[in-house]
Amino acid sequence: MFLAGAAVSAAPLAAQNTYSGYFLDNYTYRFQMNPAYGNESNFVGFPGLGNVNVGMQGNLHLSNVLFNIDGKTCLFTNPGISTEEVMKGISEKNRIGTNLKLNILNGGFKAWGGYNTVSVSAVANAEVSLPGTLFSLLKEGISNREYDIRNLRANAQGYAEIALNHSRDIPPVPGLRAGASVKFLIGAGNVDARFNDARLVLGENSWDITAQADLYASVKGLRFEYDINDDVEPGREYVSGARIDNFGINGFGMAFDLGATYEWKEWKFSAAVIDLGFISWNETQHASTNGVVNVQTSRYEFDAVGDDDEDAFDRLKNDLSAIYQLQDNGNIGRRTNALAATLNFGVEYKFPLYNPLSFGLLNSTRIDGFYSWTQFRLSANIRPVSILSASANLEVGTFGWGFGWLLNLNLKKGFNMFVGMDHTPGKLAKQGIPLKSNAKLNFGIDFPF
Repeated sequence: MFLAGAAVSAAPLAAQNTYSGYFLDNYTYRFQMNPAYGNESNFVGFPGLGNVNVGMQGNLHLSNVLFNIDGKTCLFTNPGISTEEVMKGISEKNRIGTNLKLNILNGGFKAWGGYNTVSVSAVANAEVSLPGTLFSLLKEGISNREYDIRNLRANAQGYAEIALNHSRDIPPVPGLRAGASVKFLIGAGNVDARFNDARLVLGENSWDITAQADLYASVKGLRFEYDINDDVEPGREYVSGARIDNFGINGFGMAFDLGATYEWKEWKFSAAVIDLGFISWNETQHASTNGVVNVQTSRYEFDAVGDDDEDAFDRLKNDLSAIYQLQDNGNIGRRTNALAATLNFGVEYKFPLYNPLSFGLLNSTRIDGFYSWTQFRLSANIRPVSILSASANLEVGTFGWGFGWLLNLNLKKGFNMFVGMDHTPGKLAKQGIPLKSNAKLNFGIDFPF
């Protein structure tokens, strides 16, 4: 099955915003984290480069699956790497994901008693969660009699977003400001793979397998491909891959952002909920075990021994593809899924002895079922001159701890540029890929007026 290959490689793509800029009052895009925030001036974003967010996060790292043997990079299945060395870096639940949010067109202006923004963005998210027992199986092969693989999950989606935002002060309550965004969503595609259970018991001459899984592919033009396993029954077909004959819009949805801020003396409190909404997909191909299936077969060897890691990967992928014996249930039509909502709660303290300096604490929690996460970020923020501001912050949460920063140059009239990282990567591989799975970059240019 084609997603099994993606799961083995653990190399998917995780929408995000730059939390390092949350407390910087001249950072243009704070409204995307809390719609109550406005800006000091009107602006127009540089097309395609107004606000670029790309990130990767997880507790499964490249250094957990790739190793160095005599100067050569090898997959963890290589026999020259001990099982103990591999498994010491593997958790019970191993997650890795990437995300992308690209503002294609955006602008903001003062009108109607408040501040308004219009944004057109492209959003893509993906995440894979791999149980530790899967790595045991792939590394040890048939050395153990029994493997219990539960909750192997993969999810990915892409869509375009048109967002309209308005924020204003609430005069009856001094210091209170509120804002809201309405978002119209145009869906490109969604894939949701739920490999809930696979229990493998090695008998004298074969594997006894109990499995249960579902795969929903809401991508226009996608069709499943098949392989045959005569070992189960003559001519038995199962889903082994997919192809896309054509591609186009496959869904529509709507979402809302709601937020508020309240200032009291040197303190500012803020709260927001982001992406409260849904997408309804038009076409969905469904593949499933259709309940719990029991299969006895001698087909699977899980043999990773060999000098060629690419061949080993292909063998492992082919064996995993056949475990679940997914049957094609065809196009089941419309399917609706909720967006992953994010809650942001912040408190900021302006240092009374030096007004340009403030300290902030931000909690962000993604509510996304199996893929939920939370983080706390403690930051120091400074604006020593009107055109320059900076933030440095420490993060701790579901995926560990890290260091973030953001620099913002805002000339107020004519030019604004910012660059930052919510999580600064450490050591890089030769290809420039972080060995740790946490790295988030934000960059943008816009023109205030």
